Amino acid sequence: QVRLVESGGGLVQAGGSLRLSCAVSGNFYLMGWFRRGPGKEREVVATISRGGKTLYRDSVKGRFTISRDGAKNTVDLQMNTLAPEDTAVYYCVARSTTLASLRAYYAAGNYQHWGQGTQVTVSS
Repeated sequence: QVRLVESGGGLVQAGGSLRLSCAVSGNFYLMGWFRRGPGKEREVVATISRGGKTLYRDSVKGRFTISRDGAKNTVDLQMNTLAPEDTAVYYCVARSTTLASLRAYYAAGNYQHWGQGTQVTVSS
C-alpha cells in the first residue's frame, strides 16, 4: 500500500517561511504538491519529475521551491514570502508515469496517490 506522509505545516505570519516535507513509500515518476484553500477547489502548487523538471503555478513562482531526494523518496516544498492567500491544506501527490500535456499537470484527478494533508495558515 502506497503511503504519503506530510509534515511541516503550521501557523506563520505574512512574509514568513515554512518548509513542507513528504515521505513516500515508493519511487514515483512525478511528485508534487496540491492545496485546497477555504471554499476553493484543489489546485496544483508545484510538481517535480524524476529527472528534476519542475512546474509551478504562477502565483507561487519565485516564492516556492520544490525539491526531491530520490534516495530517500521524499519531496519538499520550501515556501517563502508567504501571504494570507497561501492559507490552505497542502497535499503531497504522486504519479507513476508522465503526463501527456502541460494542462494535465493541473488536474487533481491525474494523480494516483495522495497524502492526508497538512494545514498551512498565514496570518496578516
